[in-house]
Amino acid sequence: MTLRTLRDASARPLTALTAALLTAGLLAGCSSSDEPTADPTSASGSTATEETSAPADEATDESGEAQDAPEFSYAGREGAVALDLLLEADPSAQVTGEGENAFVTAIDGVVADPDSEFWALYVNGEMASVGAGSLETKDGDEITWKLETFTS
Repeated sequence: MTLRTLRDASARPLTALTAALLTAGLLAGCSSSDEPTADPTSASGSTATEETSAPADEATDESGEAQDAPEFSYAGREGAVALDLLLEADPSAQVTGEGENAFVTAIDGVVADPDSEFWALYVNGEMASVGAGSLETKDGDEITWKLETFTS
């Protein structure tokens, strides 16, 4: 047996052990304890949870009853931009920026707290996917602004 053969023979078990430890470490690192476990009573193996708390955009008064968050609504008009219609319906509304970069900060005298609130734009009950300065409305659209809180 030569020195080279002896060195190769002693390295094989060490290489196999290193590979086994790396594989075990990778498998352990990739598993997560945050994954939901299957419900043994569920036929499909998946579980569903129900939220019992009030939605984040609802405020509660001292008695614990939910209060409606401030809203402001108006009708859409064919070809009119939602921001222009807001300023027509409420000339006191406050906006920073212009056009597609406009950000509504106050409506109907209610100022959004910049640290925790924003005015969200809804069209026909669905949150708008573009800003008010870019949204062209149609006849029959119901435009609604809701004061909502940031979710973290």
